[in-house]
Amino acid sequence: MQKVLRDIKNVRFDTHTLRSWLLATKRLLIGKEADKGLIFRLFMYLILIDVAFIYVKPIIYMITTMVKDSSNLLDPAVIWVPRSIFTGHLQEAFRLLKYSNAFFISMTVSLSVAVLQVISCAIAGYAFARLDFPLKKFWFVCLIFTFVMPPQVTILPSILLFKDFGWINTYLPLIVPAIFGHGLKGALFVIIYRQFFSTLPKELEEAAKIDGANVFRVFFRVMLPISTSAIVVVFLFSFVWNWNDFYYPTMYMFGAKEVPLSISLSRLAASLTAEAEQAGPSIFAEPIKMAASFLIIMPVLVVYTFTQRWFVEGVERTGLVE
Repeated sequence: MQKVLRDIKNVRFDTHTLRSWLLATKRLLIGKEADKGLIFRLFMYLILIDVAFIYVKPIIYMITTMVKDSSNLLDPAVIWVPRSIFTGHLQEAFRLLKYSNAFFISMTVSLSVAVLQVISCAIAGYAFARLDFPLKKFWFVCLIFTFVMPPQVTILPSILLFKDFGWINTYLPLIVPAIFGHGLKGALFVIIYRQFFSTLPKELEEAAKIDGANVFRVFFRVMLPISTSAIVVVFLFSFVWNWNDFYYPTMYMFGAKEVPLSISLSRLAASLTAEAEQAGPSIFAEPIKMAASFLIIMPVLVVYTFTQRWFVEGVERTGLVE
């Protein structure tokens, strides 16, 4: 009898141990919440790694291709990792791009437009968010319309207008509109500022007005200094988009000799294609194109490397992720 009771206790103990083990395993795999379990985390990491690979693979291919010499290019066994590092393609791309002059032009245009849009779009965004003026809703609808309207609709009138001003084949059509809150994606930057200023407490303005500050002083002394996050987002977006822009420089500077890097890359590709049609395809054409592309995106990668923390924080605070 005692032996039977002892066996029953052992069975109960084993059953309790098995249930505890199953419960612990369930908590480990699934978790108390759906997003806390091991299965969910593995699934998320798998998706993130796949997405990261999609974006990183072209950059890896570009870098590995531009440093291959002729022996590595002709060897079918060499795909990703070359046996030796060759910098001749970088030097040739540097020469064909006229990199020094083109880099200076791209940097000048991008920085000028970015700085001007940071200020002018902030003024417009503050007006839409805080001030009352006639037909405010109508003008905001017009602003949104300019944002969704394709640039091809207005490019011909713009070219004719700037031709009358004598600005064709100069940088003025790219820089001057930014003074008035226009330029590439200017309407989007006004919307970003409007969203940011709308979230600030009204007590800040009221306190400044009690101290005797007018509208301009409230904006430049109170509102603008605390909008660092929005300024960082607008500046980086404007700089990168103007740096990479090809459409507007092509339309306004089609006959210029000194052009930004985006047009220099297009002209380099066209020249390599013409040489291939005359003398036959060359194994060095693709490495030179990859080297030229790397020289163009390298400044943007450097800027983002040093500013990514402020950029992510600015995107979160301006409400772009809501």
